[in-house]
Amino acid sequence: MNRASGATADSWVYLRDHTAARIALGRAGGSLPTREVLSFAAAHAAARDAVHAVLDFDQLQRDLEVLGVNCVRLDSAAAGDRTLYLQRPDLGRQLDERSRAALAAWEKDDLDLALVISDGLSAPAAQRHAPALLAELLPLLGASGITLSPPFLVRHGRVAVQDEDGQACGARAALILLGERPGLGTPDSLGAYLVFSPKLGRTDADRNCVSNIHPRGLPFPAAAATLHYLVTESLRRRLSGVTLKDERGALPHGRSRPAIQA
Repeated sequence: MNRASGATADSWVYLRDHTAARIALGRAGGSLPTREVLSFAAAHAAARDAVHAVLDFDQLQRDLEVLGVNCVRLDSAAAGDRTLYLQRPDLGRQLDERSRAALAAWEKDDLDLALVISDGLSAPAAQRHAPALLAELLPLLGASGITLSPPFLVRHGRVAVQDEDGQACGARAALILLGERPGLGTPDSLGAYLVFSPKLGRTDADRNCVSNIHPRGLPFPAAAATLHYLVTESLRRRLSGVTLKDERGALPHGRSRPAIQA
């Protein structure tokens, strides 16, 4: 017991050195210690701030141009109002009329992959981590001869907006990077979703997801290697989603590969 605070330590407290999960919090009488209550409140506030944060698309575009790519700016049907975007997920899954017209005029190339980046439910995740992930991923895709669209930067997009983007530019597959719903302790987790043959009406079962991409979760090199594998296999086998699994085998020394969700 910490006599100064009246808090009793949890016997499993050593496990906190190995995970960011909220475990072994201890107790003060029948309640949590004050420090843990305050820590929870701070994490909850950070998650709420991340959901309502605004992505600086100008800065994101500059960060991506450093990687040698030119971006195309698009908007979802909920782009003008963050509150509307949060209340109407359906509007975030479709482009607005201006963006549709811009893509309709797009000269169709022989593209393997449409690349989309959006704020999603955590603008800080896209702001901080999308350029770092692409710095690892783009060289891998280039070395494999995979042709990409310019990154489509979609304001207030949901995952399924990749379907309309990919279909409009005639790509064989589409990959979207966007901020995931914040957790308590991880307000800036980036998610990546892949779909083969993007078109309106695709479902979550048609997609592969690599999630928890951030420095304290799945590192950028490991995420890039997983996405490179998924993209190349998707294009080779002409499928994605529940029928596409990570079949690279186990890592040495008993380490397992990151889980791929479909």
